[in-house]
Amino acid sequence: MENGPKLDSSEVLERIGASIRDRFASQKRVLSFEEYLALFRQHPWRHSRDAARYLRDCFDHFGKETLSKPGGPQTRFKLFDLAFLKETDGRRRHDYLVGHEDIQQAFYRVLGNFVREGRINKLVMLHGPNGSAKTTFVHCMMKGLEAYSETDDGALYVFSWIFPRGRDGRTVGFGSNDDSMMRDGSFAHLPDAQIDLRMVSELRESPLLLLPRPERRRLVRDAYEAANIQEVPTALVMEGQLGAKNKQIFEALLTAYRGDLRRVLAHVRVERFYVSERYRQAAVTVGPQMAVDAQERQITMDRSLAALPASLASLSLYETHGELVDASGGLLEFSDLLKRPLDAWRYLLLAVEEGEIALAQSVLPLNAVFVSTSNDIHLKAFREHHEYRSFRGRLSLVRVPYLLDYKAEQGIYDAQIVPQVRTHVAPHATYVAALWATLTRLRRPQTESYENKKLGQLASSLTPIEKAEYYADLVIPNRFSNEESQILRANFAEVKHETDTWPNYEGSTGASPREIRVLLLDAAQDPAFKCLSPLAVLARIRELCEADDYDFLKETPEGGYHDHRGFVDVVRERWLDRVDDEFRRSTGLVEETQYLDLFDKYVTHVSNWVKRERVYNPVTGQYEEPDQKLMENVEGMLGVQRNNDSFRRDLISAVAAHALDHPGEKVSYPRLFPRYIQQVREATYGKRKKQLAEIARDVIATVNAETAHLDAERIARAKGTVERLEKQVGYAEPSIRDAIGELLRRRYEP
Repeated sequence: MENGPKLDSSEVLERIGASIRDRFASQKRVLSFEEYLALFRQHPWRHSRDAARYLRDCFDHFGKETLSKPGGPQTRFKLFDLAFLKETDGRRRHDYLVGHEDIQQAFYRVLGNFVREGRINKLVMLHGPNGSAKTTFVHCMMKGLEAYSETDDGALYVFSWIFPRGRDGRTVGFGSNDDSMMRDGSFAHLPDAQIDLRMVSELRESPLLLLPRPERRRLVRDAYEAANIQEVPTALVMEGQLGAKNKQIFEALLTAYRGDLRRVLAHVRVERFYVSERYRQAAVTVGPQMAVDAQERQITMDRSLAALPASLASLSLYETHGELVDASGGLLEFSDLLKRPLDAWRYLLLAVEEGEIALAQSVLPLNAVFVSTSNDIHLKAFREHHEYRSFRGRLSLVRVPYLLDYKAEQGIYDAQIVPQVRTHVAPHATYVAALWATLTRLRRPQTESYENKKLGQLASSLTPIEKAEYYADLVIPNRFSNEESQILRANFAEVKHETDTWPNYEGSTGASPREIRVLLLDAAQDPAFKCLSPLAVLARIRELCEADDYDFLKETPEGGYHDHRGFVDVVRERWLDRVDDEFRRSTGLVEETQYLDLFDKYVTHVSNWVKRERVYNPVTGQYEEPDQKLMENVEGMLGVQRNNDSFRRDLISAVAAHALDHPGEKVSYPRLFPRYIQQVREATYGKRKKQLAEIARDVIATVNAETAHLDAERIARAKGTVERLEKQVGYAEPSIRDAIGELLRRRYEP
């Protein structure tokens, strides 16, 4: 039952209306020019930005965070998380940008260059393979601009001309002496019922441009100095001029009022506007159509403007329209720009460089960040064009490759696909897809690419799966010595960027996220499985490989690389490694701390052995010689030859180096020696393989409700394992059946 007083419809409407009126006033939606000038003097930076500074400030407004990456700390701008949409839309948005922190930094640097130069003089071209998130990158910026424009820091203003009807029946202005309708010296706050005509500046020019240039420069410099702003003002406010239509109206009013600027500005209403991608307001996307993106039309011939003052109607006023006009003050994206013939967009680069574009009757000033997208195939063709060199200096190229970190790739599918699947999503289903997709994008390292030949030899020996795990977590294969591991860790960036100058750089080819998204959705509907199972994903990947419909599938395998069909088996084994580990933990046969404690004890004894010191025994309270039997037992688990002094010394050197790099931080052996820990774990469980196989069969019997042949103890143990798999890992009965069944067949059955 509903509580609270009953309100009739009129009362509800009045309450809502009052809330909107209060919000309208607090947002300073309508101002006179004088009120706007006061606002500018209070916040000079905020109200004198061009589109580049506005977009850069938008990046900064949402903040940034430092991510721990294998190559070192990396900055991510929170704008691309679209977290603000959760608040404004009341629902989670899944189309945020996953990964690509280096692309965010590259774009931010370009904006910084525009700011330092004081003007936008280049077209930013995002290029990469199809489906590499170029469009997602741009649309995140547009969503950010929309949200930013609703804040006080992001307030944007446009002006319009107001012509009220005077008592003498004529439109006020151009000679009418009836100023009684003014409020505080301005017509800005008149109700619409008393206004004959309102002409908006379609270019969304800064109201500051209404001031003569010499006085405007002095005003801006004084305001910047008073606010202690170190950066120089933009060319937009220091050198900019009104568009043709507004300039004609301004000059006509100034003449009519015999140079009285205050009376001219009395006709100016300053209004706040908001960026909107949906309504094409300062956030516009243009497809690859073959047309000039701005036009003009004569408005003095429009019968709807009959209320124009006579002196104004005698002018030839032209109103501009089109995508370049709609995007003014914000961001304009040219999608697949290079699909246009060169002649269809040649004017654009010249216009961006000059900051204006010539139309038939006027010159259109430009104030927008121009971004284009293109795939690498079209860019390659453009580079071979004889005029490419003349255009190159007007372009800022930003490469957007496919992701090479399978963990980030998995984030795409967890965000965009999992919420759409109406059935249970098995653990690691998206991991399997992401790992395979990443493997298809990797290139074989070339020894000759490295000045450090030792590094080149180590890098070129990495298998595709080793390279993928190296990129994702800086995992070094156990087969490398401590010295070799240090070389690979210290030179991660060089290995990661080896192919940057190659025509077929890493991430330029391979499985596209678009294809993998479809593949996952198809796998979720596979009638052979009752959930989105990794087995269903692997089956779909194998079908994709057999269809051979994509160019990357036609690549010739080289040293294990580009073997896209073989990668299916590699991914299956990595998935089973995870399942095996989760299953073993869930059985409760061995606590995780047992082998961690064993390895910790081993390191302690080895450390004292290297230093030729005794080890304190807490049981006896005595100092004793390092336990040789213990050390040899663990080294046997690690596959190390007995009495291998160099292995022990290298191990302690690695621990010491980590301590120097991370002072005051306790050493995490699973992080420092992941493979050693895994080997100790394997050896620990290896002795219980028959028992694990029995438990696995009992688990399958339990989820299939076929436990009649089991005694109470085995049933209880199996149910406990199932419960832990469900609660601690996220399995459900269908995914347990698939995963443990596959593990049993491939790992535990004789």
